Amino acid sequence: MRIRIWFFRQLYPPAWTGTGLSPLNTAILLVVLISIIAAIVQSEPVIHNAFPIVFRILTLIIAIVFSVEYVIRLWAMAEDPRYAGMIGRLRYAVTLTSLLDLAATSAVWLDLLVGIPGVHGVLLRLVRAVRVISLTRHSAIATAYRLLWNAVRERSMELLLSLILALAVLIVSATVLYFAEGDAQPVAFGSIPRAMWWAVATLTTVGYGDVYPVTAIGKIFASICALTSIAIVAMPTGIMAAAFSDAFQSMRRHPHHRADGDPTADAHPPD
Repeated sequence: MRIRIWFFRQLYPPAWTGTGLSPLNTAILLVVLISIIAAIVQSEPVIHNAFPIVFRILTLIIAIVFSVEYVIRLWAMAEDPRYAGMIGRLRYAVTLTSLLDLAATSAVWLDLLVGIPGVHGVLLRLVRAVRVISLTRHSAIATAYRLLWNAVRERSMELLLSLILALAVLIVSATVLYFAEGDAQPVAFGSIPRAMWWAVATLTTVGYGDVYPVTAIGKIFASICALTSIAIVAMPTGIMAAAFSDAFQSMRRHPHHRADGDPTADAHPPD
């Protein structure tokens, strides 16, 4: 069916042979962005109460567009051999990307029909927008997404080790402050889980100042923890900086080489 093939190539980014997003996906992405902006703006009661009808009509239009697009995408994905036939469509319907689309669409309908604020669907719509862009060929945003993914993947072991080290320091810091400050400040440091709030705020260099040691021993250990936090924060930052540097140098040396793990590298639209 020619019409189904057209929709498949328009809606499935790896099947689009042109540059960037297809016209239809561009329009859908624009609707997604409008829905995100609308959900954010109407979370302010003053604005929402001033234009309730406008927001309701806009929500209805967005809900219809999302629903029609979801049904057409489910129908058109039969052009992919993996999702051919009724069983294939059901297999696609339970994929993560399809479930995210369904959840984002349901969030809009809940806002419209039940009155549940659609703000909770903002993250779902944002994930949906990122997913469409990430699958796009020859897009600057898609290239940046793949560089980020490859950088994290290539340095996954180093990042895991830094995470383990950070957790170890967090537990040790909370435990030490529990023993040093538990009697003096039972509300803030009366248990290790309570002391972890201070440890997290200190080791991440946030330092809210709502909880702090008052004993001499507690202050000494807190100073050591604060100095240690500099290394804890700098370690993953340095790892990611080196990973990005390697990725950009590789891209400059091989400008036409597709990044490893590019989900569109082997995608060919069906005839």
